[in-house]
Amino acid sequence: AFGVIADIQYADADDGLSFDGTRRRFYRQSLAKLRAAVAAWTEEQPPLAFVLQLGDSIDGRCAGGGEADRSLGRVLAALEPLPVHHAWGNHELYNFNRARLARTGLRSRPTTAGPPATDCWAYSFSPAAGLRIVLLDAYELSVLGWEPGSTRYQESMRLLREKNPNDNLNSPAGLKEPQFVEFNGGFSQAQLDWLNQVLKYSDENQEKVIVAGHVPLYPGASDSVCLAWNYQDALSVIHAHQCVVCVLAGHLHDGSYSLDTHGVHHLTLEGVIETPPESNAFGTIYVYKDKMILKGRGRISDRVMYF
Repeated sequence: AFGVIADIQYADADDGLSFDGTRRRFYRQSLAKLRAAVAAWTEEQPPLAFVLQLGDSIDGRCAGGGEADRSLGRVLAALEPLPVHHAWGNHELYNFNRARLARTGLRSRPTTAGPPATDCWAYSFSPAAGLRIVLLDAYELSVLGWEPGSTRYQESMRLLREKNPNDNLNSPAGLKEPQFVEFNGGFSQAQLDWLNQVLKYSDENQEKVIVAGHVPLYPGASDSVCLAWNYQDALSVIHAHQCVVCVLAGHLHDGSYSLDTHGVHHLTLEGVIETPPESNAFGTIYVYKDKMILKGRGRISDRVMYF
């Protein structure tokens, strides 16, 4: 069993509104919600194997003046009692560049577990026989987190500009492919090739695989905007194999679920940041031979996912 939580977006700031001004965000409350989640997880018997923190642990408004380090310190301290695997989201990259993030407690990748490229933070691990977790680096292609002079930044900016002519690159207005906005990102061919190899190994060794990352990969479990830039490429790799049973993501805040045409469950978690003070948004997933059971808390519903 393992814990799941997404979009904590903690900041020592008064409540605010979402980008479009329609939904309330409870910045300061997020830390109390995280602590409540950790308290519930630590009571689980047998103990949880790990927790997946699916990105956006602190909010972009922490950037500058040492606030990011302070806020991240509080989030990591709250998670201290448990082994945690972290995905990186856009809000981490508003606060720290990738090189700096790799030197924080949000770096959970073991040194030898990912693709050959040292600047890609995807990795996989096997918490139990017959089960593998793959964490994707959903902002490897991105204009966030890379130095503006770097090849990766320039490639990403070229791709984004090709698809999005808007002055505001966070705006999907008028786009044929609305996922091409600055707050999303994508996967290099090298990362997709690595994923393909991992899944080939899992097929051959009868492992069930759960793929996780900050950004949703399936339109049925997202809106048309909050998808990875090249989500189709990632899905093609996943669908070329038998082993993947579930894709976990955050980013959307509203949460969503869909079973795709290949029998893969896509679960997008409700975000802590837009959860009212009297509620919460976290869950525990129990994995069995033929199914996963999600026990949700607060805004996250219970769910049985057969495979």
